[in-house]
Amino acid sequence: MKVILVNYRYFFSGGPERYYFNIKELLEKNGHEVIPFSVKSSRNVPITVKGKERPELEKYFLDKVDDEVYFAQSAKKKSARLIFKSFTRMFYSMEAKRKMKRLLRDEKPDLVYVIQMHNKISPSIVDAAREMKVPVVHRISDFQYMCPNALFYNDRTGVCEEYLKGNRLACVKNKCVLDSSLYSGIKMMAKCLHDMMKVHERIDAFVVPSAFTCAKLHTYGIPSEKLNHIPTFFNIKEPNPLVSYEPFVLYVGRLEKQKGLMTLVKAFKDFPYTLKIIGFSSDGYENDLKAFAGETDNIQFMGKMDFEQIVPYLKSCLCTVVPSEWYDNFPNSLIESYAYRKAVVATDFGSLKEMVEDGETGLKFKYGDVDDLRTKIQYMFEHTEDARRMGENGYQLIGTKYSPSTHYNRLMEVFKKVLE
Repeated sequence: MKVILVNYRYFFSGGPERYYFNIKELLEKNGHEVIPFSVKSSRNVPITVKGKERPELEKYFLDKVDDEVYFAQSAKKKSARLIFKSFTRMFYSMEAKRKMKRLLRDEKPDLVYVIQMHNKISPSIVDAAREMKVPVVHRISDFQYMCPNALFYNDRTGVCEEYLKGNRLACVKNKCVLDSSLYSGIKMMAKCLHDMMKVHERIDAFVVPSAFTCAKLHTYGIPSEKLNHIPTFFNIKEPNPLVSYEPFVLYVGRLEKQKGLMTLVKAFKDFPYTLKIIGFSSDGYENDLKAFAGETDNIQFMGKMDFEQIVPYLKSCLCTVVPSEWYDNFPNSLIESYAYRKAVVATDFGSLKEMVEDGETGLKFKYGDVDDLRTKIQYMFEHTEDARRMGENGYQLIGTKYSPSTHYNRLMEVFKKVLE
């Protein structure tokens, strides 16, 4: 099978990109030919197909608008021309449609598998595929179809489903995008356009990591027969890793308000246990966290790291913590914890409710409840054998529920179904 694999970043950045390169490797190992489609960037890794470099494929990639990873990092520095180009891709990009059609004509794939297309590529590629009679499968990484800022969260009201309920102007009122009425309005209009175009009806099938997100997409209007709940897999590089359980708790992820970091820092301030935080902030929120933590020695900000640098901390921590205060579609940090035999303390909220089995693979605490989080962390330190047991239970899931073979087999079922 020949597959066009779409993502607007062709370099390692976050969870969607990790999945992108993992699924590319997995498909190629099983004999399929994977052709990438992305955006040009100085950060891009060499373009390969079945292990052979194919630099000529870059001619199909979209021209770069800027070379920043996140829009928030460059929004204030962009020229009017670049801002205009950025927003046209949010709406409908003729460049993307033209280049996708050219790639489809030249490569003649069986199907297109989209990881991320909104914002930096645009849904115009779906029309290109339909016109060329090539089926499209879209893997869902966030809530882009249902919410202009893709989070179901804003800094003013917290969790917010107003757009899904039909209150479109709430996005502008609450300044959901970059705390700006202007950017929020533009994103809202792009979302309205995509709704009117009924983009979701032009896609043959959806791959959704969590049952929670499946339910939201069904509420939005996507038929259940198009929704396929297939959890993300962990690409095992080191079977049966040797681990230890040292006296510290680990957080890995972006440092953003909706991630529940302030609740986490409050829980560990004046607490006799150590917290190590690995991650970065694209909007300066890290400074707020450090200011609140003060000179506390037990809260350590480790900065941004590559996954290879994170692994020693995963191997040695007592447990990890996922304190999210947004719905969190499917955090990779959670299955990464299981892969290194570590239990997870997580918010009893959104998809985390289905990913952590209380008392079996970790502990769940009440949403935003500092005292309850402290109680669960304290339990881990006072019952280290129980923490080990829960971590071992999580590790068993890596070989079953979250294994590459399970994911591949279920994904192939979806691919074969749309091809039929």
